[in-house]
Amino acid sequence: MSLVGSYVALSKPLVAALPVFLLAWMRFGIGGLAIVHWLKKPADEAPLTFRTKKLIFLESFLGNFMFSICMLYGVSMTSAISAGVIMASIPAVVALMSWAFLREKISVRVWLSIALAAFGIALASLSKQEHLPDVGQGLDANSSHANMLLGNLLVFAAVLCESAYAVIGKKLSGTMSAKRITSLINLWGFILMTPMGLYWAFHFSFAAVKPGIWVLLVFYALAASVWTVWLWMTGLRSVPAAKAGVFMVLLPISAALVGVFALGESVSTMQIIAFAICLAGVVLATLPARSQRR
Repeated sequence: MSLVGSYVALSKPLVAALPVFLLAWMRFGIGGLAIVHWLKKPADEAPLTFRTKKLIFLESFLGNFMFSICMLYGVSMTSAISAGVIMASIPAVVALMSWAFLREKISVRVWLSIALAAFGIALASLSKQEHLPDVGQGLDANSSHANMLLGNLLVFAAVLCESAYAVIGKKLSGTMSAKRITSLINLWGFILMTPMGLYWAFHFSFAAVKPGIWVLLVFYALAASVWTVWLWMTGLRSVPAAKAGVFMVLLPISAALVGVFALGESVSTMQIIAFAICLAGVVLATLPARSQRR
């Protein structure tokens, strides 16, 4: 999750230089070339059942395709503050989904850590100095508020997609290797993005892209499509989905740190306090129980 936050922050110059869907398509393409040898089924792995194939498709469709669309369009219609507060619900939604679909038992301590994570991210979002533009009166105001409502709903849909990604990943990690899951998810992501990626590729001037952007694109593709997915799926083999969801708070924390040290952004004292609360939630969730310490 820390690596995810870093490439999310560093993707700002990429989004400024490349259309979003073209960027996503090339990300899956570059990632696929790097791990094409992971597609081969290991000798000790059972053949894929129809149910497993369906879960792999849903993992990519919800976690990669729909999450990107809902988040991009949702954030464009609402404020960053509203989006940040809504995204703070991810650990709680992951816990509820893991309880409902995986029958995981969630301890009081994990629920407390989820509450700390949600409170910390919400506090960090509310501490941003951002004000909504004047929406005017009459029909213009009604239209603007309607767009904000739709934007908030899309951001929450992105929360559901990301939470489903964590829960389905837990299910897949019990039957397949992390490398094979990573390669198959990336392949489906490439297929789903191909129509829009080809459209933008035919209407884009690649010669105008600076060499540094291409280097950053390769890092983004490997981090987003290979390293982070493999790490996440490997971790899920031994960590409950509800507890793993708490670690998602490291995404905005690492994104903020990269923004400060690499992109020259500023961070307020209130945001530092908020991130400390989030980290306290992670520590609370991962401390061993008394029986384990013995």
